[in-house]
Amino acid sequence: MDDTYFMKMAIGMAERGKGFTSPNPMVGAAIVSDGTVTGMGYHKAAGGAHAEIHAIRDAGLSAKGATLYVTLEPCNHTGRTPPCTESIIKAGIKRVVVAARDPNPDVEGGGITFLQQNGIEVDVGICEDEVKKLNEVFNKYIITKRPFVIAKCAMTLDGCIATGTSDSKWITCPASRKFVHGLRHACDAIMVGVETVKQDDPSLTTRIEGEKTLDPVRIILDTRLSVPENAKIFQLDSTADTIIITGDSVSKKKKERIEKKGARVIEVPVKDGLIDLCQLISYLGNIGITSLLIEGGSRVNASAFRAGIVDKIYFFYGPKIFGGNDGVPVCKGPGPALMKDSIPITDIRVRQFDDDVMVEGYLCSQE
Repeated sequence: MDDTYFMKMAIGMAERGKGFTSPNPMVGAAIVSDGTVTGMGYHKAAGGAHAEIHAIRDAGLSAKGATLYVTLEPCNHTGRTPPCTESIIKAGIKRVVVAARDPNPDVEGGGITFLQQNGIEVDVGICEDEVKKLNEVFNKYIITKRPFVIAKCAMTLDGCIATGTSDSKWITCPASRKFVHGLRHACDAIMVGVETVKQDDPSLTTRIEGEKTLDPVRIILDTRLSVPENAKIFQLDSTADTIIITGDSVSKKKKERIEKKGARVIEVPVKDGLIDLCQLISYLGNIGITSLLIEGGSRVNASAFRAGIVDKIYFFYGPKIFGGNDGVPVCKGPGPALMKDSIPITDIRVRQFDDDVMVEGYLCSQE
């Protein structure tokens, strides 16, 4: 059998869970008997049945003697659901092909070992790199308990995210903006600075026509608690929380008014006059935020890169040239004195949305 072919089918199933499984990973499964797929499944939401269980139910009696392809090592412990290994054995599956081991240091290898001890042939590593990238958020969070952080920026070809009058609508095309809404759906939280709220009055929700999506938790960096009380973020029909991150020397009366609007106001230590982002990231991890999308503005971008909290970038370039030096740059504030001290980006991928160009890449760990 072509293990790669069937594993890619399982990966395709796993991708259906994007945005819905946090804090769990995306997992897909396929059951194959005599070269024919008889069952498929994916993990749909945390607390629900795992991919293997959905595939076994789909296959029915044909699971006996078959091969199970699963993107992540089957669990061998009881959490919110029973161990998948026991269901695999009970179904009579004879061979299991696993793309990647569970990175959780408390359970890694346990499922594979248990299956082997019960006479099931197990092969590991088919399409491993692809699955690790699919679950890069889970892989970081389960080990560090800190969120995977993405910085998204849209800019002109000469590097401006807005004009000198703060106008930024629109630098990129509808196709690019749809992709960004997909990122919002996939991430637990989205973060902007209070100046973005003042200038753009964004909703910070997910909007993709014809698709079921989830809104991210909205996080506003606001050292002095100067957010307008009539901002859209306080008037949304959204189940996601709004959290205002502020310093410890703010008006108690305004804090009370903001909290009456349904938002949370969280005090975080200030460093050099700005929110200490390293402290904030630890806090977000502690409350279960596994992924964070940073959408600016320029001071927030600069602070995030300087703090070394960013794992990945999506930089969008619209086919426009601002042609002046009074626009708003991607990052505002002092940079390095020497080019060799710039932040290196690796594993670059380039993608086009109509006439826009998107650069995707990873930052070397700075933590």
